[in-house]
Amino acid sequence: MLRLAFRTLRLRKGGFIGTFIAVFFGALIVASCGGLMETGIRGNAEPQRLAAAPILVTGGQTFELPKEDPASLEPDDKRKFEDARLPERVRLDSGLVSRLRSVPGVSDVVGEVSFPLALGKEPALGHAWDSAALTPYALVAGAAPVVGEVVVESSSGAKPGDVVEIAARGKTESFRVAGVAGAPRSITQAAVFFSAADAARLSGHPGKADVIGVFTDPGADVEAVQAKVAEVVAGANVLTGIDRGVAEFPEADASGANLIVIAAVSGGLSVMVAMFVVASTLSLSTQQRSRELALMRAIGTTPRQLRRMVLGEALAVGLLATALAALLGPILGEWLFGQLVENGVVPPVLRFYQGWLPAVVGAGAAMLAVFIAAFVAGRRAGKIRPTEALAEAAVTRRWLTPTRFIVAALCFGGGTALAIVTVAVMTGPIAASTAGPAVILWAIGVAMITPGVAKVMTAILQWPMRLLGGIDARLAVLNTRAGIVRAAGAVTPIMLAVGIATANIYLQTTQQELANQAFTEDVRADAVIGANHQTGLSPDLVQRIQAVPGVAGASEYVTSSVFLENPYDSSDEGRPAIGLTASGAAATTDTKVTQGDLTALTGLTVALPEVFAKDFGRGVGDTLSLRLGDGAPVDVKVVAVTSQRPGFESLLLPAGLLAPHTTAGLAPQMLVRAAPDVDPAALTERLREATAGLPVSVGDRAALVAAHDKDQAVGAWVNYLLVGMIIAYTVISVANTLVMATVRRRREFGLQRLTGSTRAQVLRMAGFEGGLVALVGIVLGTVVSAGAIVPFCLVAADSLLPMGSPLIYLTIIGLAAALALAATLVPAWAATRGQAVDAATSGND
Repeated sequence: MLRLAFRTLRLRKGGFIGTFIAVFFGALIVASCGGLMETGIRGNAEPQRLAAAPILVTGGQTFELPKEDPASLEPDDKRKFEDARLPERVRLDSGLVSRLRSVPGVSDVVGEVSFPLALGKEPALGHAWDSAALTPYALVAGAAPVVGEVVVESSSGAKPGDVVEIAARGKTESFRVAGVAGAPRSITQAAVFFSAADAARLSGHPGKADVIGVFTDPGADVEAVQAKVAEVVAGANVLTGIDRGVAEFPEADASGANLIVIAAVSGGLSVMVAMFVVASTLSLSTQQRSRELALMRAIGTTPRQLRRMVLGEALAVGLLATALAALLGPILGEWLFGQLVENGVVPPVLRFYQGWLPAVVGAGAAMLAVFIAAFVAGRRAGKIRPTEALAEAAVTRRWLTPTRFIVAALCFGGGTALAIVTVAVMTGPIAASTAGPAVILWAIGVAMITPGVAKVMTAILQWPMRLLGGIDARLAVLNTRAGIVRAAGAVTPIMLAVGIATANIYLQTTQQELANQAFTEDVRADAVIGANHQTGLSPDLVQRIQAVPGVAGASEYVTSSVFLENPYDSSDEGRPAIGLTASGAAATTDTKVTQGDLTALTGLTVALPEVFAKDFGRGVGDTLSLRLGDGAPVDVKVVAVTSQRPGFESLLLPAGLLAPHTTAGLAPQMLVRAAPDVDPAALTERLREATAGLPVSVGDRAALVAAHDKDQAVGAWVNYLLVGMIIAYTVISVANTLVMATVRRRREFGLQRLTGSTRAQVLRMAGFEGGLVALVGIVLGTVVSAGAIVPFCLVAADSLLPMGSPLIYLTIIGLAAALALAATLVPAWAATRGQAVDAATSGND
């Protein structure tokens, strides 16, 4: 039977091509997402400035977060802990440098500090001159710097003896150029070298090192030395080889983690869609061969032989499609990665890598879909008794099997359960975490009963269609009802396309709009002062701004994440924290204080949102134990309880406490509120005058809101790109399925023309059929999306409808309808060319 399966493929070009397209694009998308995931897991970034040191030591970016209340755990019970990732850079004690020099096999140890600055108007990174050996940089002119001097790169255009202006830590200073240095390799970011004393002062972290470079003796075993170094610096990261790039570019490690999540979500969704599409295509292809299969059963072919033949044909097509997808998967994956780099989602230093594993996973997922779909189709064909086979071949009617019913019931139950959890448990935008999976469950459930639902909807829609289209529409309805299983195969991909597109896009637009609303409601600033080139704001700038006439209040604004250690909270995975200046917090934010006073937000204090205070059982005067973004533990006293928008609650901390424990070490921006009688535009001009000569920029409220909206848009763009790719696959599948279904009706169209219908009437009938299929698919897709959108919007926006333009939905359904009509009419036009008698006596392939 397998030999027969291969021979029949060349006679079934339509089914062959349709199945090939469905499997190929499904495997291609999964393989490309696998490449993104592998890139994120590897996190490969070639070291540049630190490339000369064979071993690099960095602070551990994780800490042990208990899964249970620490009071109930044994001291040595490590099973009850999990690693939590710290969002800010963890620095090392400079004292480690001298300790590491005594490790056997170590020839030299160099500590590295790095801080952002601007040389003139160009961004650069500042370092101590002794860390130049880590590249290594070498002097090409001049000498090493002393206090008040710098060494610059030859590309800067400066020469020894010149005086340059350098902006760092919110201030601008003049330095004399002591020398010019060059590197043996290309460096992404320009470097400026200072004396050790100046570097410690400007970095803001004296006594600390960002990275420690370890050089080994000639001929020493690097791995052996690495193991010895790890014993000395327990808890820190000891890196060699390509892993050293993470020490130089920590953003690559964080972006890699994000890339894993993006690829996992998109790849998982792609696998689910691919299974639907492949199953639908193979089912339709098998239905169109029902007469042939019925005749084979009638002449003595056993059910097992029939199953083997159908399965063999499908696997042959699947193997060819997945082999081609495996070859092209890296190309699509690299293109997607390039788009992410161009739009700032991942840093350009991260290197794309796709080995054999993503191709195997993509091929395996596609072949699994082929196997399941072919097994089900072959099993159904093999179960028909020979005496029933020929009658069944005329019109396929049976569709509801026990398996379909059970799967549909489970999926609808799961979707309903997620909706209940969303409404009863979730708050704010995190409700999207349950709304997303609900789309898949509702889609699977509806797909299982699509023939029955389509039959009911066709019966309902037949009257308005007859009124609109007369006899042609009546024939279209009759054809659709008679071939409802065939029609359901075309309805399913339309339902998927409409449901997935509507749900994901509106979930994203609603979250984005809610985030913008929360930000604009909470922030009352009329102007914002931002640091140029990420150099940070000087800590004493607040007092200077508060003294400007017309300023009602000014506050530094710092964001980070903190972890709650005491009291214990099992749901804690990092909570958003905002750092504010106590004297200006009330004026620049619209946070409602229900207990205490924000003016007391100084030193080791915190203001808690009401929901946190209730969950923690803490109020004004109580103490919390926190772990800040860089892992530093701190005990803070509650001085206020605030009422904040549900789902957007943040702990409020003094900016002077939070900022030093961020990677930058300084506040990146400052909020300024105008006095009631002062025009905000006039205030902005006064602030520009007051900050003249400082490395800062001044913008109005619109600039502040636009900057926040831009940050939100980056996350939205990622969702649109990857979901758009899946939707494009679904759209291709819609066209593929409809073309297959229509082309196979050439004989039917010929018979219809011989009985008196004109070609125009046949095309109009086909158009009404395509419109009816599109309408049913659109309605079901809308129901599927509503199952996810409505619960989410009730929780997050207190509304049944999502936030976003209605044009989004109209565009989605318009494209679905246009696609369905085009994919029906074009092949119908081709099928009705030529003489009707030739079509009536011909085959269907």
